Amino acid sequence: MRLTGKTALVTGSTSGIGLGIAKAFAADGANIIINGFGDADAIEAERKGLEATSGGKAAYDGADLTKPEQIEEMFKRAEKDLGGVDILVNNAGMQFVSPVEDFPVEKWDMIIALNLTAAFHTIRHAVPVMRKKKWGRIIATASAHSLVASPFKSAYVTAKHGLAGLTKTVALEVAEAGITVNCINPGYVWTPLVENQIPDTMKARNMTREQVINDVLLAGQPTKQFVTVEQVAAIASFLTRDEAANITGANISVDGGWTAA
Repeated sequence: MRLTGKTALVTGSTSGIGLGIAKAFAADGANIIINGFGDADAIEAERKGLEATSGGKAAYDGADLTKPEQIEEMFKRAEKDLGGVDILVNNAGMQFVSPVEDFPVEKWDMIIALNLTAAFHTIRHAVPVMRKKKWGRIIATASAHSLVASPFKSAYVTAKHGLAGLTKTVALEVAEAGITVNCINPGYVWTPLVENQIPDTMKARNMTREQVINDVLLAGQPTKQFVTVEQVAAIASFLTRDEAANITGANISVDGGWTAA
C-alpha cells in the first residue's frame, strides 16, 4: 500500500472526522497515531482495528493538546517508536456557542488553545523531521468558518480563521522542502461536535432542535445535506498522494456550496 512505512498523527481522532481520516490512512498502509479523549476500551478497540487494517503499527497517545509540554513528549515518542511523523493532521477542536458579551473567558482560552495554538506546536515539532526526510504532509481540519462567520461562535471562528492563516504561512516557508500544508474546510458534518452544540444553539436562538438543524446548520448549505466523514477523509487521503504535490497553501471547501455564495 502506498503509505506503508509512513507514520500519520491525527489529533482529535478517537471519534468523528479525525477517526475517519485515521481509518483512511490506515487503509493506505500508514502507521497511525491517534490522539484524543474517550472511553479507554473503545479507544483500544479502534487502535486494534487500525492496526489490522494497515498491517503496520497503530498507537494511541493521550497527550492533552492544551499543554505544550505534552505535545512535545508526544512527538518524542513518535520519533522513538515510529521514526517520526510524516503526515500530521491537526483535527482536534471544540465548540462553544454564546453571545460575545456573555462568552466565558475560560471557554475562549480553551478553544483558542485547542483549535489554534495546539496546531502551532504540532507543526513546529513536525517540520524539522519532515525537512530531513524531504517529504511531509500537514493538513488542518479547518471549517467553512475559516472563511465565513456565524453569530455566537466568536472563539471558534477566530481560531479557524487563524488556522487558515497559519496554513498559508507555513506552506510558503516549506514550499521547497517537499512538504505541503493545506486546510480542508468542511461544512456541517454529523459528528459529536456538531450534535453537542445543538442544545446551546437552541438556547441562544430560542429554537427547537429541528429548527436548529434545518434553519441554522443546513441553512447555508445549498445541498441541504450534511457532509460525511468519509468525504472529508477521502480528500485528506488524496492530499498525501504524489498527484497532490503541488497543492499547498490551499483551503479546500467541502461544504455543500456554503461558501460559494
